[in-house]
Amino acid sequence: MKYGICHLSIVPLRAEAADTSEMVTQVLYGEQFKVLEHRKKWSRIRLDFDGYEGWIDTKQFVFISEEIFTDLRKQTPRLSSDLVDFVASEEGQLLSICMGSTLNASNYLKHSFDGKMVSKKFPKKHLVETALLYLNAPYLWGGKTPFGIDCSGFTQMVYKLNGHRLKRDASQQATQGEALSFIEESEPGDLAFFDNAEGAITHVGIIMKDHYIIHAHGKVRIDRIDHTGIFNYEKRTHTHKLRVIKRIV
Repeated sequence: MKYGICHLSIVPLRAEAADTSEMVTQVLYGEQFKVLEHRKKWSRIRLDFDGYEGWIDTKQFVFISEEIFTDLRKQTPRLSSDLVDFVASEEGQLLSICMGSTLNASNYLKHSFDGKMVSKKFPKKHLVETALLYLNAPYLWGGKTPFGIDCSGFTQMVYKLNGHRLKRDASQQATQGEALSFIEESEPGDLAFFDNAEGAITHVGIIMKDHYIIHAHGKVRIDRIDHTGIFNYEKRTHTHKLRVIKRIV
């Protein structure tokens, strides 16, 4: 088995081994993974954080030893907490990184970091505070950053920055936690899931107080939520049908 780590800011992970293939998620600076299949141009990997698989350009990561991979796994994640920050190489070259990048491997990559970071579990009330940092970030299928993010990437990154682990897709996240019977039982930080006409869960957002929800739909935005689903005040209609509310923390 081979192992790798992302040494660049934001790298696309694709469904197939081609630049034109769908971006299924992103690999942020410092994320480590197993290399399941290595080719000259493309490698199929499995991210260590959430087990997500896809194809990455071989030029956009570096190999690490099993010893380093295992050592990093044992460490408490240290994540950058400013919207944008920088790491510096030994030569003084700067590399921009975004919020939620992993800094544990910076020494192995011979990078230095002097910015703000988080490395602990925060109380549940802090989830909404973190979520608001992404407000107005544009929707991007497969995105995980303030410069473009999808609904489940948004919830995953908010929880990650608070020391909690969520799976990648909304349908996967819906298998976690404890289901609540009524919306009145929900607390700020709980997750609300929504399904399509076929009954498949396709959307997720974070419950706020007073029956509001923050979610990625066109952009990260705040809307009303009721027993039916998400009500968009601008469109005067419900845009998503509520399926279940889950308590993860």
